[in-house]
Amino acid sequence: MKRRDLIKALGLTLGATTLSFNNYAKIAENKYEYIYPSGKMADPDKPVTAITIGAGGRGNVYGNFAHNFPQQMNIVGVAEPHEQRRESYVKKHNIDSDKTFTTWEHVFDQPKFADAVIISTPDDLHYAPCMKALEMGYDILLEKPIAPTVQECLDILELAEKNGNIVAVCHVLRYAPYFVKMKELIADRAIGEVISIQHFEPIEHVHMAHSYVRGNWHNSKETTPIILAKSCHDLDIMKWIIDKPSKKIAAMGDLKWFKKENAPEGSTARCTDGCAVEQDCPYSALKIYHKGRRSTFVFNLSENKENHGDEILEKLKTTNYGRCVYRMENDQPDHYVTSIQFDEGITANFSMQAFTSYAGRRTRVMGSMGDMVGDMKELVVSDFRTGEKTTLVPKAEDVENYRNSGHGGGDWLLMRDFVQAVSKQDSTLLTSTISDSIESHMMGFMAEESRKTGKIMDIRV
Repeated sequence: MKRRDLIKALGLTLGATTLSFNNYAKIAENKYEYIYPSGKMADPDKPVTAITIGAGGRGNVYGNFAHNFPQQMNIVGVAEPHEQRRESYVKKHNIDSDKTFTTWEHVFDQPKFADAVIISTPDDLHYAPCMKALEMGYDILLEKPIAPTVQECLDILELAEKNGNIVAVCHVLRYAPYFVKMKELIADRAIGEVISIQHFEPIEHVHMAHSYVRGNWHNSKETTPIILAKSCHDLDIMKWIIDKPSKKIAAMGDLKWFKKENAPEGSTARCTDGCAVEQDCPYSALKIYHKGRRSTFVFNLSENKENHGDEILEKLKTTNYGRCVYRMENDQPDHYVTSIQFDEGITANFSMQAFTSYAGRRTRVMGSMGDMVGDMKELVVSDFRTGEKTTLVPKAEDVENYRNSGHGGGDWLLMRDFVQAVSKQDSTLLTSTISDSIESHMMGFMAEESRKTGKIMDIRV
């Protein structure tokens, strides 16, 4: 038997384990599809009931889980100030009129009437409804970031632990099959000891302009810094994969491009004002929203699609989405890098960049016996001992439509686990409880402090 085959057969690993292919389907030479999760999704004895506070984009992602899996969850209440969004949500979930509210405060004027509350409000409106829900005994699905300040995050953690509520933070990448497999391989020492990680989030230039220049998160003082609003997922996934305490963090970044001094000659306050460079501008609101019909959900368009063109033009004349990207009141950095020191000498680098033509996170993990390189679609594992490269492709077998829910399937796989945790009153069925997720938030707050002060920051939880 050749030495390479002997290593595989006997597991002689020199400090690492080799890949086992028992649960993989071979789809090409050195390329395997792995199945996650195994087995069928178990239904609870009765559907978990939930109230959605904030029926915007994220509220609809989680609400759509209930719509598609009514045996798992039933949405029985909603609070949403925008009339059209509220009515659409009520219609989709058949919510009674006495359980339909304009603001979150009205939900808690009534006695507890559901098992859980889904908090998917804007970032600065997480703290108050979460604290009230905890006081009233609701279990909670809490959109990230937990809250805009360190103290508010710690307050939520303290009250949740005091009252024993289940609080799941929507760190959805922890539930994506791609990252679950990456963590399993690292824990099994498939590449030996982890030495360092490089993680990259390409925001994609149009998405950056939509959300963090024109959109709801354009001003960090009114919402949260972009490292938390966008990239607390990434800090969290690095922490979760490494599974060691973080010690120190240093960050740099700035707003370099989307500012007034870079406005092209002939540009106007709005893309609809006869801008001389609109046709050549990659950030043209007319191109993105009117012609491309991209991200038009923010306009709450009518059901009559024939009117959408005129409706979009009107929105571009009256909302921030039609304004020139160089003339906004934005302050979020458009490039951001961090370096992190973890326990046992492990290091990590994270880079968030606006100026890419593509999206989708990329990760490189360097170990003593091999490395991993992946893009959330495929994970390539290289073994230093054998010289072989193996490509793994994630697949969620029994719930394949989860893959379309967002974040590599993580959105709805989180919902599946949340339902089980609430139904069985067992928080161990979740991988992103408030106590598990708090450290990566502290990493984000300290990164922003480092960026502003130029200091290396200690991370304390």
